[in-house]
Amino acid sequence: MLETLFSIAGAVAMAGWLALLASPFAPRLADRIASVAVPLALSVVYAGLVLANWSAAEGGFDSLDNVALLFQSRELLLAGWIHYLAFDLFVGAWEVRTARAEKIRFLLVVPCLILTFLFGPVGFLVFQALRLVRSFPRSSSPAI
Repeated sequence: MLETLFSIAGAVAMAGWLALLASPFAPRLADRIASVAVPLALSVVYAGLVLANWSAAEGGFDSLDNVALLFQSRELLLAGWIHYLAFDLFVGAWEVRTARAEKIRFLLVVPCLILTFLFGPVGFLVFQALRLVRSFPRSSSPAI
């Protein structure tokens, strides 16, 4: 059952990422899917796994060893994975909405989305760097 849930969660998250890639063509639909529907569905599954398995788990969040012990539970390991899926997608959706609002070309955002999909915080960092670079005043070259 856990393997099935893992596969379903991955497929649902992928639908959200595909919606983001299609967002230039259907921005409102992409926003609803990737910003709300998919993260909400993943959050419900996450909450169910945590509520059903937390009390029997060993470990905690107070040390790296205790986090490792906590994730020895396959149910909580899956919950942790679903946590990543939900939040990385949520961040990717925020990047797309922010880029749209700030008129950043979508092609510049795609590498950020790929990095966010694969490496979460690295994609967020690159997107913030893109925003920072775009905020610098553009110098006009003097007429000669």
